[in-house]
Amino acid sequence: MKLLTVLAALSGALAVIAGAFGAHGAEGQAAEWLRTGGHYQLVHAVAALVALRMGARISPWLFVGGAGLFAATLYVMALGGPRWLGAVTPIGGAAMIAGWICLAIGAARGGGQKI
Repeated sequence: MKLLTVLAALSGALAVIAGAFGAHGAEGQAAEWLRTGGHYQLVHAVAALVALRMGARISPWLFVGGAGLFAATLYVMALGGPRWLGAVTPIGGAAMIAGWICLAIGAARGGGQKI
């Protein structure tokens, strides 16, 4: 739990840095990628902390890991990395979606089995 909290907090910090760079230091498609990555990463860092506080076990990892992969591929492309990384980005998106589904299943079960 401590490790996940640290990762979510660092993820939030990185998201703010990327978003700020996208808003003030980058142009064109790179700026858009930085802002998009920052947005999703920040939202899911907070979601991971909330889910963790709720007692969820799997969804916080899916939020942090999925958002990290999603955002990292966009950040690397924004900084001049290969465009084929765009094909990897949806894997992170799928993990984030899976996190929300796991959270919904856990809530539907009444919290007896936290997912």
